[in-house]
Amino acid sequence: MTTTQISNTQVNLAKFAWMSIVVSVVVFGMKMAAWWATGSVGLLSDALESTVNIVAAVVALFALRTAMKPADELHHFGRGKAEYFSASIEGFMILLAALIIVYTAVERIITPRELEQIGWGLTISTVAALINGGAALILLRAGKLHRSPVLVADGKHLMTDVWTSAGVIVGVGLVVVTGWNRLDGIVALAVGLNIIVTGVNLLRSSTAGLMDKALSDEDHLKIVKVLTKYESDEVKFHELQTREAGRQRFVSMHVLVPGAWTIQKGHDLSENLEADIIAELPNTLVTTHVEPLEDERSWADQTEGQYRWR
Repeated sequence: MTTTQISNTQVNLAKFAWMSIVVSVVVFGMKMAAWWATGSVGLLSDALESTVNIVAAVVALFALRTAMKPADELHHFGRGKAEYFSASIEGFMILLAALIIVYTAVERIITPRELEQIGWGLTISTVAALINGGAALILLRAGKLHRSPVLVADGKHLMTDVWTSAGVIVGVGLVVVTGWNRLDGIVALAVGLNIIVTGVNLLRSSTAGLMDKALSDEDHLKIVKVLTKYESDEVKFHELQTREAGRQRFVSMHVLVPGAWTIQKGHDLSENLEADIIAELPNTLVTTHVEPLEDERSWADQTEGQYRWR
């Protein structure tokens, strides 16, 4: 049995979490100023979501620092799943913010009030949304590039905040046009319900990572491409199993070769196979188990927990 891993150069992803913290604090202050100026519950709901952004960004920072620590005697495969815990916490925080927003919105629908200094409030909120949007794009790009679930989750959260702000700005603008003050609460209620959907989706994706979900179909196709190159009458494969933990991928399989092959020949095949898979999927831990092709026991150990490509 052989195991091969080639790691990418470690990137200090914590700097993105620090950026998110700074942006969230600045944006929260701007949104609170907009609410204070107008008294709009829609703008207040938008500001309340930003408090969640701050907490989530702090949690993301600690998760990234933990996930980047190398494997040790207690964590043989590293701590990559810390990012999924962070994403789960962020999902719960989003749901909490949404419930607060819904409660506040219902209260304002029941007892509407006149809005003040709407021009200043909308201007401040628009600038805050633009800042959030820029930060969200940076986080999403970095998260996808470095395969970081926590950065992707943080980016999606900020992008949700952008759409929330857009909805609130439109809603408050409609209050000015129509003079119907209850519309402010209705918009806030719609924002809260939309955020609930975002939180549920984030929890679903982070839970899938904690449950050792297999790699994507795209990644599997890259693995199969390599296996197909090596497969012949003398070389067969089965028990292909995959999972991921944050940025780290894990791939294992059984390699069946003629029993007459030398240990060196089988080892060389495994080393070349593993290197080719890593070339297709960087930052992957590949484990292969060489078995004799003619032995019935080699074929009897197939399980349901394997990727079948034929």
